[in-house]
Amino acid sequence: MTLIKWSDKYSMNVREIDDQHKKLVDIINELHDAMKQAKSKETSLVIINKLAEYTQYHFSTEEKYMKEFGYREYLSHKKEHEKFVEQVMSFKKDYEAGKAGLSFDILDFLKKWLITHIQSSDKKCAPFFNEHGLN
Repeated sequence: MTLIKWSDKYSMNVREIDDQHKKLVDIINELHDAMKQAKSKETSLVIINKLAEYTQYHFSTEEKYMKEFGYREYLSHKKEHEKFVEQVMSFKKDYEAGKAGLSFDILDFLKKWLITHIQSSDKKCAPFFNEHGLN
């Protein structure tokens, strides 16, 4: 069973960002599958690293457009991104050190954060992006 199923209700009508959101969903689902199948710590760590790297790449894309177009809520949106990256990196560090395991609580946090962020903060800037020619 898939942890997150992509839905059109998550779409921002900005292809580049929607594609990146779908990729994040895929990586979280991949991590979920690794946990359900009791994959090795090394395998899970590869996926966690992929999630951390791709998340930063995605956030930099959003922030680039926000800054370029003068989005009013750029700084508060960027702070949300920074806090999430901090949490993911903290979990990654604890997981590598053996202080934390991969759990449904972690996956639930990732799922809820991503969906909530897309449906609130990202959706709020979607019309702004559309007005500036991003579709």
